[in-house]
Amino acid sequence: MPLSLVLAQCGRAPSPGTLAANARASSGDTFSSGDTFDDRFPAPQFRDRFPAANESLAQRQISDFTPARTAQSEPAPYRVASLAPQIPYQRPTAKQNLTTLVSMKSSAFPYYGNNPASDAPFLNISKGDRRGHRSYGGRVYWQDETYNDNRVLVHVPENFDVRRPGVIVVFFHGNGATLERDVRDRQLVPQQISDSGVNAVLLAPQLAVDAADSSAGKFWQPGGFKRFMDESASQLARLYGDPNAAKAFANMPIIIVGYSGGFLPTAWSLEVGGISDRVRGVFLLDAVYGELDKFASWIEHHRSGFFVSSYTHYTARHDRELMSMLREKGIPVSEDMDGPLRPGSVVFVETGEGITHRDYVTHAWTENPVKEVLVKMASTPSMRLAASAQSSSNR
Repeated sequence: MPLSLVLAQCGRAPSPGTLAANARASSGDTFSSGDTFDDRFPAPQFRDRFPAANESLAQRQISDFTPARTAQSEPAPYRVASLAPQIPYQRPTAKQNLTTLVSMKSSAFPYYGNNPASDAPFLNISKGDRRGHRSYGGRVYWQDETYNDNRVLVHVPENFDVRRPGVIVVFFHGNGATLERDVRDRQLVPQQISDSGVNAVLLAPQLAVDAADSSAGKFWQPGGFKRFMDESASQLARLYGDPNAAKAFANMPIIIVGYSGGFLPTAWSLEVGGISDRVRGVFLLDAVYGELDKFASWIEHHRSGFFVSSYTHYTARHDRELMSMLREKGIPVSEDMDGPLRPGSVVFVETGEGITHRDYVTHAWTENPVKEVLVKMASTPSMRLAASAQSSSNR
């Protein structure tokens, strides 16, 4: 019997252990009609899985963005005087947003290592030539269907300027998601980045494809997040149109946004990712299903960064437990988003009834919360993150 049907018949929300797949937790919370497991992770329609050619983002290789070496590709350098140096070619100002899918070998999957929760191989089941993973909930997901997509959704807003202070937003999606159908079209994450007006770019790696599984894949590995960001620097530079910009991207501050089951790659990236000092902010959207010690440790040891967790009743118990842990360490905690975000800000925001988990990326305590957090961050001079030109909504 499908897991969603079992849960619906039992009248219970999925436990955090099932939701996170690899986090050992449980929950006895009940849910009201209209926010069931199927609401959280809707079964895809045929057209969602196989969009028409004019609806789908084509998978791109980085060579697609390498300028052709022809006489017309760049204007010839010129001299202003006989002894003057050559004037380098300047990249024209971008005219439109760039949103595309790019394959990255350092992305979460495919993954052939161990599951750190059990120290056993992640791919723990086989059938003929197929290999798969049996989750704690008992469901089997096959590698060739669920854990074989190494693409990353990359978004560069039209007004992004690598010469100005900027930030890289890394978005870890939740369960039952694909990059196009959910992250791009339903949750509008690229649009929220652009509409914020912040000088920011987006990286959203595909995790388990359209599955109730939060496995972190390569982000479980020591240095895995660093390898991902190192590869992303050269990819972003080429997409931006200036290979020399790789150094700027390689040193740019990082904001991690984790939604729902995205808490697991977020927590492990902070704990063992190898570049936690570059992370200037963490924003969790109904995502504190576990790994509280990892979040508390990062907050305690990175007081120049900010931490925001917005939550519904599904994660309220764990959010309150994390608040208590931090207060015991003497770390001030705020429970509203009325003030500015400053270095060291720790904010928990509870949302009331009527706010659904499924729509949380676009409707939490406010509409478009990713945009809201970026705007608050950029409005604080001490965060050293400047807003770009007016957002597209104001042009």
